[in-house]
Amino acid sequence: MAVVSKAGLGKWLGSVMMICSLGASSLTEAAAKQKTPPVRQMLGQKLMLDLRYYCEQPVAPGACRTPLTQLPPALAELITQHHIGGVILFAENLQDPEQIVKLNLELQQAAAKAGVLPLFIGIDQEGGRVARLPRQQSTSFSGNMAIGATFAQHGNRFATEVGQILATELLSLGINVNFAPTVDVNVNPQNPVINVRSFGEEPHKVAVLGSAMTKAMQQKGLLVSLKHFPGHGDTHVDSHLGLPRVDHSKEQIARVDLLPFAQIIKEAAPAMIMTAHIQFPALDSSTFSSKNGEQMVKPATLSRSILTGVLREQLNYQGLIVTDALDMAGISHFFTVPQAVIETFAAGADIALMPVKLQSPAELANLAALLDELEAAVQSGKLSQRELYASYQRIVATKQPLQSQARPDARLARTVLANPLHRASELALARAAVTVVKGESSLPLNLTNKTTVLLMPDLSKGTLLKNYLKQLAPNAGNIELISLQRLNLDQAKQQIAAADQVIAGFISPMQSLAEIGGMDDLSGIRNLGEAYQQQQQYFLQLLQYGAALKKPQTFVSLRSPYEISLYAPYAERTLATYAYHGWQDEKGNWVSPVYQALAEVLLGQSKATGRLPVTLVTQPEN
Repeated sequence: MAVVSKAGLGKWLGSVMMICSLGASSLTEAAAKQKTPPVRQMLGQKLMLDLRYYCEQPVAPGACRTPLTQLPPALAELITQHHIGGVILFAENLQDPEQIVKLNLELQQAAAKAGVLPLFIGIDQEGGRVARLPRQQSTSFSGNMAIGATFAQHGNRFATEVGQILATELLSLGINVNFAPTVDVNVNPQNPVINVRSFGEEPHKVAVLGSAMTKAMQQKGLLVSLKHFPGHGDTHVDSHLGLPRVDHSKEQIARVDLLPFAQIIKEAAPAMIMTAHIQFPALDSSTFSSKNGEQMVKPATLSRSILTGVLREQLNYQGLIVTDALDMAGISHFFTVPQAVIETFAAGADIALMPVKLQSPAELANLAALLDELEAAVQSGKLSQRELYASYQRIVATKQPLQSQARPDARLARTVLANPLHRASELALARAAVTVVKGESSLPLNLTNKTTVLLMPDLSKGTLLKNYLKQLAPNAGNIELISLQRLNLDQAKQQIAAADQVIAGFISPMQSLAEIGGMDDLSGIRNLGEAYQQQQQYFLQLLQYGAALKKPQTFVSLRSPYEISLYAPYAERTLATYAYHGWQDEKGNWVSPVYQALAEVLLGQSKATGRLPVTLVTQPEN
């Protein structure tokens, strides 16, 4: 990999903003001057499509699992014909710089044929738990809660660094929208979908860090989308799977949930804000009739009181409002596709994200049918033509800066992605985030002439930690692995009984649809759930077994630190890393800044300076 100096990288980035993308610099100006674009054209600009999978051959609806890595002519024609405003990419769409750049150029060329506006090309590249670019080829960092853990020592340094690097890497590939940062204030320890995606539980710190990251990304030219308005931090239901409800008072909503959004709107003018499929009765208690006839409180995504009344009028937000994915159960279980899109547009949303499935030739007609329904809603007055035009003008204005961005080039992207400076920042964050919650005085660990058992979620994570421990402590004794995925319970107990000490790591909560991808993974997540519950039971059982034998034990929380309360009674020392990711480099070696930083702390080669950004819940005594 080529080494890029700071000066060289800055020079290249400076040239980015001077090169015209696709040679169409006048298109946005022409769109802005057009007095009354056709209604259908304006509606097309308000749709952002999911192109994760596409099967040329007939398949049952929802059954296609062929990743879309190049743009089929039929989909290109659809983008051109219907003046589509944007697309969202997933991990399945992204293989390497050459393929990603080629796909993004194909997408923009399809939009350019319509002669009006470039595409928004978006991605969920939050860092940490949710990252779509291949981790071995990009810099994904440890995530927001890790940044929150560094706040006491480093302020907003890492929020700024991470924002700058994420923006630089995405722009080099031709991706111009990042659905990040997540500025939900995580005040619910049972939150299954946000947790470490949040900077923490303190609204002002979330606001400071979210503002710094937003500024950093947008100063590079990347469009940012805060999420999930008005707040997803106090839910115990994943809105992919159901419709959460937050029963905060208006005062609590203003003091906690809305505060980061309000502050960042004032300080950083985010290009987009994403809605939450969550009921907030204190903000809007009006009801709707679901497609099954059930009367329900409106979720924020479909609430005019929330999107227009609170976000537009109360908080004076002037940017684009984009929905969360409309195929999520929080919406799709209660509305038909046309109903959901019409209702969210009537509420004040500018962009409908993932409104319709287009995964095979048989489904392509669904897009025209949706646009027919939307056009009829405008003609009937259900959707205001005046508001439609105002929304279109906001989209035009937001797309204006995209014309001055560089045409992506895979060779340049390879010098930018995961370059040594970026990897160094990734490691620095991992080191700064490691938090010793209990037992700091009992560190460092002594591995010399001892048998150490690593009880880990799977073999790869155990191997990563083992390798770094051996690298940093060449005189370490025997290090044995117990993988919860390949567990022989009796054998594991024998290993613990024979060991001198145990280092145990676990990941809570289990993977969610947000990090895996989306609703197309629903059946897989159910299977994961059963296996996860069993692993959790075995892990606790083995930790209790070691404690009963009075083995010196170290517990490491590899994701959400709330789990420490459950496992701390069985360990002399507990730590938190907020992340657990690793990858194989070009030589096949396993690499992980997180496990390197953890091993350094365990062995006393660096001092943990992280501080918990959330409060642990005290477990009841037995």
